[in-house]
Amino acid sequence: MDKTSDVSNGGNQWQRLLRWQRGKKVSEEGEDGVKDEEKRNTNLDLKWEINWKEWVIDPAEHFYYVWLQVMIFPVVYNWVIIILRTCFTTIALSYLPVWLTLDYLADLMYLVDMIITVHTGYLDQGILIKDVTQLRKRYLHSKSFLRDLVSLLPTDFLYLVFGIQAPLVRINRLVRIPRLNEALDRMETRTSYPNTFRISKLMIYIFVLIHWNACLYFALSSYIGFGSDRWVYPNMTNPAFASMRRQYFYCFWFSAQIFTTVGDTPLPKREEEYLFMIADLLIAVLVFASIVGNVGNVITSLRDRDNVFFPNHELVKAYLRSHHISKDLRQRIDSWYQHLHINKKIMRENEILQQLPVHLRTEIAVSVHLPTLSKVTIFQRCEKSLLEELVLKLTPQVFSPGEYVCRKGDVGHEMYIIREGKLAVVADDGVTEFAVLTESNFFGEISILNIKGNKSGNRRTANIRSIGYSDLFSLSKEDLTDVLSEFPAAKRHLEEKGRQILTKMGMLEESGEREEGEAEKVETKIGRLESKLEILQTKLARLMSELESSSRKMQARVEQLEWEVAAVEPQLPEDGEGEREKGRGEGVGGEVGWEREEAEGEADEGLDAKVKKQGQGEDGDVTKEGDGESTKSTKEDVERMVEGDKCGLKDPEDREKKKEDGGEKNREKGDDRPGKGDGAEIEHEDEKEEKSGERASEEGREKVEEDSENVEREQKDEGQKK
Repeated sequence: MDKTSDVSNGGNQWQRLLRWQRGKKVSEEGEDGVKDEEKRNTNLDLKWEINWKEWVIDPAEHFYYVWLQVMIFPVVYNWVIIILRTCFTTIALSYLPVWLTLDYLADLMYLVDMIITVHTGYLDQGILIKDVTQLRKRYLHSKSFLRDLVSLLPTDFLYLVFGIQAPLVRINRLVRIPRLNEALDRMETRTSYPNTFRISKLMIYIFVLIHWNACLYFALSSYIGFGSDRWVYPNMTNPAFASMRRQYFYCFWFSAQIFTTVGDTPLPKREEEYLFMIADLLIAVLVFASIVGNVGNVITSLRDRDNVFFPNHELVKAYLRSHHISKDLRQRIDSWYQHLHINKKIMRENEILQQLPVHLRTEIAVSVHLPTLSKVTIFQRCEKSLLEELVLKLTPQVFSPGEYVCRKGDVGHEMYIIREGKLAVVADDGVTEFAVLTESNFFGEISILNIKGNKSGNRRTANIRSIGYSDLFSLSKEDLTDVLSEFPAAKRHLEEKGRQILTKMGMLEESGEREEGEAEKVETKIGRLESKLEILQTKLARLMSELESSSRKMQARVEQLEWEVAAVEPQLPEDGEGEREKGRGEGVGGEVGWEREEAEGEADEGLDAKVKKQGQGEDGDVTKEGDGESTKSTKEDVERMVEGDKCGLKDPEDREKKKEDGGEKNREKGDDRPGKGDGAEIEHEDEKEEKSGERASEEGREKVEEDSENVEREQKDEGQKK
């Protein structure tokens, strides 16, 4: 009690000191500072509480990767130590406190791993799920939960039954092996040396296998009896084989000798020994095959990597030998390959990165080459997006000492940017040096920009020679044109700089500028005409569509009128069929009635002329027989004319023609008049036209009959007089 009171008093003293210091700080900083600090502390506490409640781990984060690496130790510990303590009892009893401590520390890590697994998010349709309740539900219904639960069952209570020297009761801890595989797979994807890691992982697996076999060999020797024959472990009465280290090392060496099939192993004597050796030899075959296969895969991958990174030197050598190339040229090619391999110059960047998405390739190229490209003066004021596009188009090239990059007068297809090295601008003799180009300088841009008025056209204007080994980036004319087509402002900027360079060199013609201006005007006119042509095409398409719709409507009207006329025809009586057809023809075609009246007028005039001729004949002493014949002829002519008019109206072909003519005229009249598109109005007009046609036909028939009666009457009067 005294000690506890002293401790409490000491704690109170420390609390008083802390309060005094806080009060002093408050007096120095002021009340505002204290309030801000308290708010900050409360916010941090709230944030910690919120983060703890909603704590979710992203499996792609570094924390999850580190935790998987930590989980390797408890899993490997259980796989190695449990079987060791089970078979080597002296080792288990000698270090029992250490083993128990490590056992329960591994169990604690297993428990923490379960908690972390519960709070680990997962992707659903590409979105990370962070809902803790949903994560918990998913974990509890998964197989991994059952596996983790089995690995943490409290089987240590079986120590009370079998004794503390039976660590085999903890064998359920070995169920966590999938966690080890996950950790190793993550490490293999993240390491910079995957081939070395694969070999190391294979060696660890083989070590664990030999370890288990050594423990089982020692247990079998104990079961058979130590020193009973040459195959089992020697008798422990011999001091040389009594120590714990000697026991384990001897068993491990014996197992390794069996699996590697190296050296002479003692022949077995008992059935148990034969069975053990048969199992070991079968496992040894699988181990040997796995070792050979993995090592072969590693070597193959290394060769593939070299072939992708660097050009295949062996094929080039074989080609040079087959074509008997000169020794000097072969030596230059060998030195070029040697320079690439020694300095790790990668020539196939696009082939290496072609499996990555475009945005990742762009980011890699920007991080590697953008610093060099941004130093180029011609690209310094360009947009960043333009530089990102150009970076993907750059092709690395390496030139040997004394090699010409370009010669004066050559046709230029690309421009060059110096990444590393020095190049000289030399005269035609190859000795005189005009200038030296170093890192971030560029040349060859004039020949690929297509500047109007350039006297040299697309020809090179200088000789460029590499002084030592030079690393260059080349940009082809086609790639630059494709990129600049999307950036017109940058294109004008580069062309302006090119004109300035040509003006300083005296290689720019003034007429070229005028031609360029005229070309621009022509281009603008062509663009304007193309836009107008597009507008006219759209208008023409609209008119064509309207014409088609109107033609369909007219066709529908005609069909409706024909159907109505066909429905009305059977209802009319047969006696007045000719007259109704005549009237309908006049109603449908407005000009049929007028044509009929003209024909009747011509018939009347013919009759009058004939009557006059007959009168003249009578005056000329015409006989009675002649008079009778003349009267008969006149009657026959009149009747024939009347019948011809009636038959002409009854003829179905004439009727159809008159209907079509009348229908077209009515349609034209109806189109000119507003409001004639409805069906009711069309029927009303048809009825009016039919009635007017009937009236006109009746009047014409009455006139013809009256004229014929008058002619007969006059002839009778003349006959009586005679």
